[in-house]
Amino acid sequence: MGDLVQVDWSDASIGESLSCGMNVDVSVSSWGIYLGLLGQKTKHIILVQNNFHYADGLCDLDYTAIPFVWSGKITIIVKNHIQPGEAQCLLNSFLMGGRKSRMQNRTKQEHVSNHHDRLG
Repeated sequence: MGDLVQVDWSDASIGESLSCGMNVDVSVSSWGIYLGLLGQKTKHIILVQNNFHYADGLCDLDYTAIPFVWSGKITIIVKNHIQPGEAQCLLNSFLMGGRKSRMQNRTKQEHVSNHHDRLG
């Protein structure tokens, strides 16, 4: 957890019957901070690509969840790219899911109308 990694994997694909199934393998390379292998039914590799920091320690994550069975080569680019404590905070934010968005709604700044703009 906390390593910067590259995961090469095969994505799902859709097509038409006329393509004769010749190109069903869609190769993908994804990079990000490895948070762990999570999932109840199917294990997924969780990679964080972006971490948006808000007030009071709140953050929002852009992440990719790659089914482990779809993965191929996994390369560690930078070992311990972030500290274990920071990686654990990212994992906690990921696990909070929808509860996080409710907390963020309370911290969003309200839009204030400026009636003086109409004077000019």
